[in-house]
Amino acid sequence: MSDIKRVVLAYSGGLDTSVIAKWLSVERGLEVVTFTADLGQGEEIEPARTKARAMGIPDKHIFIEDLREEFVRDFVFPMMRANARYEGDYLLGTSIARPLISKRLVEIAHETGADFIAHGATGKGNDQVRFELSAYALDPDIKVIAPWREWELTSRTALIAWAEAHQIVVPKDKLGDSPFSTDANLLHTSSEGKVLEDPWVETPDYVYSRTVNPEDAPDAPEYITIDFERGDGVALNGTAMSPATLLTALNELGRKHGIGRLDLVENRFVGMKSRGMYETPGGEIYARAHRGIEQITLDRGAAHLKDELMPRYAEMIYNGFWFSPEREMLQAAIDHSQTKVSGTVRLKLYKGTASVVGRRSPHSLYSQAHVTFEDDAGAYDQKDAAGFIKLNALRLRLLAQRDQRK
Repeated sequence: MSDIKRVVLAYSGGLDTSVIAKWLSVERGLEVVTFTADLGQGEEIEPARTKARAMGIPDKHIFIEDLREEFVRDFVFPMMRANARYEGDYLLGTSIARPLISKRLVEIAHETGADFIAHGATGKGNDQVRFELSAYALDPDIKVIAPWREWELTSRTALIAWAEAHQIVVPKDKLGDSPFSTDANLLHTSSEGKVLEDPWVETPDYVYSRTVNPEDAPDAPEYITIDFERGDGVALNGTAMSPATLLTALNELGRKHGIGRLDLVENRFVGMKSRGMYETPGGEIYARAHRGIEQITLDRGAAHLKDELMPRYAEMIYNGFWFSPEREMLQAAIDHSQTKVSGTVRLKLYKGTASVVGRRSPHSLYSQAHVTFEDDAGAYDQKDAAGFIKLNALRLRLLAQRDQRK
């Protein structure tokens, strides 16, 4: 048995995680296993294998996996059933990816007999919390290494100097000062830092990568339909699609019409405010459509309760508590609410907006007979409203009478 301990690193193939891989080997004396997840980030991930090999990592310790379907099916869609938006706006694109990466890190650690897992999140952000809370929820004995909280490489210059000293190839575009930092997956792209740090300054157009400027989007609107079954999207324009395929197609439509841009100053879990620019083209269309089908299939009480629970649910995901009992309890209630959320939504895509313009369902609660301004043939007796109003007004009248006596 070897005395050398092993670590599984969440590895993107970029400069930061390449430095971390070498640092774990040189400074900590660990045997490194790399894990690279394809979550639909829109870039080729196979080069990560070549880069890992160049650092002496054997093929058996290089894991590259396509997790796009699992990501959308088991993480994005359940979250979308809740209509989750953190602080009313953010569709949680980065947050929802972290528990899946952590899940595979822990599983690969078990498969390879590793003693540790490691990630490249900084000590200022939310991702360190999300990675580690998820990992501990799945394996209470797992040990986590977070190099950014340990090493003395506190600047981009120091990182590059360390890389060059240890024969790590530094791409030419990394030698300059990057104007902002990005993270991407099939649901969204987030950008923050540097040029985006002043919340008064408008986001430069070059920051946007997944959407055209809404002002330059087509001058003619485009109409689409999304079919839902039990709260999940299953078809686009009548064509059945898997979860990841559907989101990919919606991303392209959103890109074309400049949909899903968000400039947000948010409250990080660690305590500070940060400014980020998010692009969630397909997710914004999908979220609008899901609310559209719920409008005619959910009872008022269930719909309003869901809206009350949503901020708490969104906060759990943002803060890294996907694998917590409270999130699972809420998920059970949310999923139960979706049993009749089936049907078709028609949307109009036009210059940055996705508007619901039609919805139909075999489980619709919408009764035209009750709401018509024409003759309702006795479906609703308007005289009943008088007693309804009287009873609801009773306490208000008593309050008013008391205050008049004073």
